[in-house]
Amino acid sequence: IITIDEAKRRQSFSSCDRDSTVDALPMLIDNSDLLQDTHIEKLACRLPARVQGYLWRLVYSTEKHGTSLKTLYRNLLDVDSPVLLVVKDMDEQIFGAFSTHPFRVSEHFYGTGETFLYSFCPEIKVYRWTGENSYFVKGNTDSLQMGGGGHLGLWLDGELYRGTTTKCATFNNQPLSTQQDFNIHSLEVWTFE
Repeated sequence: IITIDEAKRRQSFSSCDRDSTVDALPMLIDNSDLLQDTHIEKLACRLPARVQGYLWRLVYSTEKHGTSLKTLYRNLLDVDSPVLLVVKDMDEQIFGAFSTHPFRVSEHFYGTGETFLYSFCPEIKVYRWTGENSYFVKGNTDSLQMGGGGHLGLWLDGELYRGTTTKCATFNNQPLSTQQDFNIHSLEVWTFE
């Protein structure tokens, strides 16, 4: 059951395909401090088909859970679905990644070719797998990294305070933030159920 306001809000959006009448705005179980409706709409229609139409549930937020990568990993222990990482830096840039697997500590890289990086600057840019390598996601106790092959597409420190973004072979992305080395304002991780 949704409110009339929610129904009207959803009707005001169209999908990525302007000719389609399918509603692209998913239902969020929790409120986002970072994503506006336009962000949600543009991200939702770029997600793999297997997660489109599912509810989005907030599993980690620096605003609610503090700034700790270990807490992020702990909150994802029981998650068995893809996740969406949303980062807002101190320059108000919104960017992040879609991972086919929940973030965890690992000895090796994990994920599949559905994994991607994205940035709103101000329009959405999505950087998909190039096929160059399989360096999708790797979690350490002191950092989380996405992409590789000489440089990392996105790297976050263990306190979720600092990050780095560079062009990487995995996604052939441009830096996701206006600055290569950035400070994190806040961060969210969403799952699909």
